[in-house]
Amino acid sequence: MADTTVEQVADAMFEMVKDCEGKKNLKAGDLTKAMIAKFGGNVNKDLCKQAIRTLMDTGRCVYSYFGGSYITLPKIEGADPSRSQQ
Repeated sequence: MADTTVEQVADAMFEMVKDCEGKKNLKAGDLTKAMIAKFGGNVNKDLCKQAIRTLMDTGRCVYSYFGGSYITLPKIEGADPSRSQQ
């Protein structure tokens, strides 16, 4: 099996964060464990850290701080959902 790329791990992490939005708060360690379980030996902690950094740098995810540090989707404050430009 080919080596797993940072982008593949970042995409999988983003989907996991999106699926858990409003249901569960995910920490970086939660995402790392899930990716190691999903991709097996092709993924390590350093690759997961790079993937999280990629999500932060591209603005797809942000850190939220409330009783701990969690990875969440960015909030669009004051936005009318019916006017979403996505």
